[in-house]
Amino acid sequence: MWNYEYTVPDNKKVRVIVHTDCKNEADDQFALAHHLMTPRFDVKGIVAGHFCKNPQNYGDEGTAKASYDEILKVLDLMGLEGQYPVLMGAAVGMKDEETPIDSEGARFIIEEAMKEDKPLYVACQGAVTDVASALLMKPEIAERMTIIWIGGGDYPKGGVEFNLAMDIHAVNVIFSSKAPLWQIPMSLYKVMAVSLAELQMKVRPCGQIGEYLFRQMVEFNQFAAKYGMVWPHGEIWGLGDQGTIAVLMEELEKVSYDLVPAPRVAEDMTYIHEQGNREIRVYKCLDARLTLEDFFAKLAINFG
Repeated sequence: MWNYEYTVPDNKKVRVIVHTDCKNEADDQFALAHHLMTPRFDVKGIVAGHFCKNPQNYGDEGTAKASYDEILKVLDLMGLEGQYPVLMGAAVGMKDEETPIDSEGARFIIEEAMKEDKPLYVACQGAVTDVASALLMKPEIAERMTIIWIGGGDYPKGGVEFNLAMDIHAVNVIFSSKAPLWQIPMSLYKVMAVSLAELQMKVRPCGQIGEYLFRQMVEFNQFAAKYGMVWPHGEIWGLGDQGTIAVLMEELEKVSYDLVPAPRVAEDMTYIHEQGNREIRVYKCLDARLTLEDFFAKLAINFG
């Protein structure tokens, strides 16, 4: 499938479910492509997540479907149509911390977690509604997977952050669960900074997928300006969702995160500590150079 002149030993591979709000902005598409091009990752499926509190022109209950359609588009442009299961996640967030939302995505997470196979990681690049629902529907999966989440405010205080805002109830479910959790909070995921000039030079020439990745980011930049959004700032973007790849590829291990008892999240998105929850990884550094250059190299090798 790929043009690499190396292979990854089977015992070095990990199972991955990519959970993405792929049409919310313009960086999820980059992270999805990176996951798929990475031979260490045995991608078992892709779950389309909602971004219901930022519905844009998709409607409050149409955002997961927009993500689903965008995933299919990325797969088609990469020549991967039909090669991965793509599952619909919940259309909206949870109404409370006790009531799961049954969805294809939640059921797929349960099904994959219950298999006896390589370690399973669920790479969450948006709301965690489907993962939280899966945990509520079948609690025994908690110790059979690791959740990686791009989201949450910075420690120790916390505060307003987009992915957290999509479903605070779901975040409290995963914080209070027994599932291993690797959290990449807001200031850290922003280190995956790129310029549009860099993307024009390194991404746009790489086939249909490269042209699309670059073009849709430029178009979203204009869309954001038209509607008065403060961010992005004109020529700079953040490929923050690439953090899920960074933590699964890294060599820094224990020096790159702190072990912190999982807090609870208040309505204002600040953290409430001393909840008696198990410790989670809260990352404090990522190798942005390694991660971004790996993406650029893989795109050029396969589509350049």
